[in-house]
Amino acid sequence: MRQRSRVLSKYWKSAAATLLSVALAAPLSASTAAAETPATQRQATELQDQGAAAGPVVDRGLKYLVSDYQKRTPAKYTADSWKPFAKALTAAAEVAGDTSDVADAKTALMTAAADLKAADEGTFQTITNNTFWNDTSGNPIYSQGGGVFKFGDTYYWYGVHYTGAELYRANPTRKYDGSVSFVSIPVYSSKDLVNWKFENNVATRSTKINNGATLGQAGWVGRLGVSYNETTGKYVLATQAYVGGGHGVLLLQGDSPTDTFDYGYFQTQITNSPTTGTGDQTVFTDEDGKDYLIFSNREGRSRGFVAKFRESDSLRIEPGVQIRSGAGREGNAMFKLDGKYYHAASDLHGWNTSVNYVNESTSSNVQGSYNSEYVLAGTEMDYSHVTQTGFFVTVKGTKQNTVLYAGDRWAGFAWNGIGYNQWVPITKTGARPQFHSVSQWQFNATTGEWRVGPANNYILNPDIQADRVIVSSVRGWRNLGGSVTNVNGGVNGSRFALQVSNSGGVEQRVESAPAGTYILSLHARGSAGQVVITGADGSQRTLAIPSSSGWTKRELTGIELPGGAATVTVRASGSGGVTLDQLSLIKTSAGTPAPPGCYEAETAPA
Repeated sequence: MRQRSRVLSKYWKSAAATLLSVALAAPLSASTAAAETPATQRQATELQDQGAAAGPVVDRGLKYLVSDYQKRTPAKYTADSWKPFAKALTAAAEVAGDTSDVADAKTALMTAAADLKAADEGTFQTITNNTFWNDTSGNPIYSQGGGVFKFGDTYYWYGVHYTGAELYRANPTRKYDGSVSFVSIPVYSSKDLVNWKFENNVATRSTKINNGATLGQAGWVGRLGVSYNETTGKYVLATQAYVGGGHGVLLLQGDSPTDTFDYGYFQTQITNSPTTGTGDQTVFTDEDGKDYLIFSNREGRSRGFVAKFRESDSLRIEPGVQIRSGAGREGNAMFKLDGKYYHAASDLHGWNTSVNYVNESTSSNVQGSYNSEYVLAGTEMDYSHVTQTGFFVTVKGTKQNTVLYAGDRWAGFAWNGIGYNQWVPITKTGARPQFHSVSQWQFNATTGEWRVGPANNYILNPDIQADRVIVSSVRGWRNLGGSVTNVNGGVNGSRFALQVSNSGGVEQRVESAPAGTYILSLHARGSAGQVVITGADGSQRTLAIPSSSGWTKRELTGIELPGGAATVTVRASGSGGVTLDQLSLIKTSAGTPAPPGCYEAETAPA
């Protein structure tokens, strides 16, 4: 969405009396679509030569937005930000019927809403990873391979609901990699990026696409994002699709962020890409409102591209500009921080996880030059909190800017842990960004501040799910001799557990554990062993693990740590193997308060 000052000035009109008529505007619904669509021919004619069933811009989407924004109250915002918003709301209420006026009024209203500033400093909300998330009504959130986009003052989260996600949530003890059938594209809304309200399924299996087909007939739907087009007033969704034997980018569009989207266009080839379709993609909206598709070529995925959406209607992807080449990468996504663009992607590990690889821009042009890739610090110890690159959300707070990394854990297809959505903060205190692999954290969307949550687990890869195959050096754990491996059959039916035998051992160093009292917890079976916690001052506490034939929970309480680095060491007592799973080190009492963003994992052992 491109923000244009001319749109704002055009609609700074005082018409308070017309607000009464806006109250009669019904929320957007499928039943009103046909009745309220005007016979506007200009836009339809423009799209006819594009082969797109875009349809004319109508005012129902604007009515929906006005109805929603009327719920805002001035007491919650600063007076300086409320005044232009109120003018835009009043002006939008006057508009009806004319295509260009509707689009401009939408843009003006959303721009003013985006500029609203809270009168207070907001509150910290808790994000807990490694869990299955629910919406504000308590229903499961099924949203993978999507993105979060801010339209006006509201965040909208779009993703794909797959059949396998339901099956795995009900029984996470096996893979469902054959259950990748598309169910729907749900949209959720939030003001704080933590509490998500289900709004609508913007597309379903019955959504009609090209050549009379429906999305239910598509072989694949996924990796999507949404942009807003100022000219048409439409919200355009771009997703990978495999339709009728062809790969391409499917473009759908709606009149509001939560509308039921209709077919726009199916683009099989993006100029400069050596293949049809894309190898993975996300939508990135720059600070100037211009929208880009971030993608790799489909076969091999060795080349990364940035391509603009056509500004006239966003129903075409313009020629791609190559920004990287080399090893194949997937999960391509982009974020901007401190004036630089960062392209991030994962290894080609199928549904499995890896570190994040970053290419950093060397100019202020998103389609300019980028340096050679490097590994995003903090993703090494547990393969990006056991995720693939998903998408990013940049929050410009009143106190600091924070980037949210929204990782995709394709657990239903890879059997690698609990929960599909793992979100962590990214900050930049030095020359490069830092990934903070926290299992629980608290975020204030108003100020942009974040802090480690009270139930955060300071042990990384605690469930031994990061590695996708059997290995002799488990990710995040340094070998100390003997025999070390991940074995099939974790506690509660999980895929893997950690096994140490032949008097061997492993250790993990937590670089910054705040001072306080901790509890160590784990599940163990097999031969005897021990776990030792060593504080920064050299103090040690030991949890002895007796032999057991089945999984048994073991705990060590009252562990006093002085703050700073701590080491967790696991050792087998003899030649027999001790098998551990679900390790955790959680702070149970307040010590010296930890500053925001203090927790960082050690660089992974060689």
